[in-house]
Amino acid sequence: MEFERSSGILLHPTSFPGKFGIGDLGPQAYSFINFLAKSETGLWEVLPLGPTGYGDSPYQSFSAFAGNPYLISPELLVYDNLLDKKDISNPPVFPLTKIKFNLVYKFKDKLFLQAFNNFNKRKTNDPLRSEFERFCESQNKWLENYALFIAIKNTFKRSAWNLWPEELRFRKPTGLKNFIKKNQLEINFQSFIQFLFYKQWKDLFNYAHDHKVKIIGDIPIFIAYDSSDVWSQPNLFDLTDTLEPRVVAGVPPDYFSATGQLWGNPHYLWANHKKAHYTWWQERFKKSLEIFDIFRLDHFRGFGGYWEVKADEPTAENGRWVKGPGADFFKSIEQTLGELPIIA
Repeated sequence: MEFERSSGILLHPTSFPGKFGIGDLGPQAYSFINFLAKSETGLWEVLPLGPTGYGDSPYQSFSAFAGNPYLISPELLVYDNLLDKKDISNPPVFPLTKIKFNLVYKFKDKLFLQAFNNFNKRKTNDPLRSEFERFCESQNKWLENYALFIAIKNTFKRSAWNLWPEELRFRKPTGLKNFIKKNQLEINFQSFIQFLFYKQWKDLFNYAHDHKVKIIGDIPIFIAYDSSDVWSQPNLFDLTDTLEPRVVAGVPPDYFSATGQLWGNPHYLWANHKKAHYTWWQERFKKSLEIFDIFRLDHFRGFGGYWEVKADEPTAENGRWVKGPGADFFKSIEQTLGELPIIA
């Protein structure tokens, strides 16, 4: 797809100023779009928006489809009558120049639970209830597994899924059924949080369009091992019989680093993706088309060939180049979804 030559600004929403410890999708985001429109800057690049895992990095996300709960604006929850003004009137004193993630999580998790409790008190014919039900139905392909994944993770003190009890780690039907029966409310809560994120994001996305600003999103080529995607579809990733990574991603030594970069993400079993007609990737692109105008494919070079390192190596030095899916991948995607607004 061809694009007109344009200018834009790269800014992750967590960097907006605000009084809740982290930038969010609230008033400051709308002010930023007003600034872009006034200065005739037509593009805003946001980087990945997924829920962050290890190291709070947007490139180590718990899901390739979910949104980061901590980008949800408390002020907009008040606007939707899910919180009262007094609930957000006395936030902790957060640092002005950096994000203290633990403080943010503690503060916002409490607000989300209050919003969920208030939501559950609404009448069955409340419009927001219907909107939530439509969201859950339309996003079911990823949402059900993600909500269950986070609910289990929270039950076991946020530990990685390979440390869970065997019946949950290996997704044994009886184990999953018993957990769901005991924890349905927590699972619903996680789905509700995703509903809030995407509701606020969609409103902001539409506002950007109204002001002739396009959003550039980001699709990291690799995903975190500790993610709902790897846990729910291990057959798509290069894992051992015990579901541990066999090999991991990185780059070899260069002038940036004498030992290379060991990222630690599991590699794909591209042959299995091809057998499935790249369905998981198609769903990933579809989701990006819902929420972005253009999206950047991170580490595009990896689709041609990637650096593979054994999982027990301490650095990325002892690896090898492996051929990626190449043009076949993009031709298959294009046949299903048409020409895509990809930059690399």
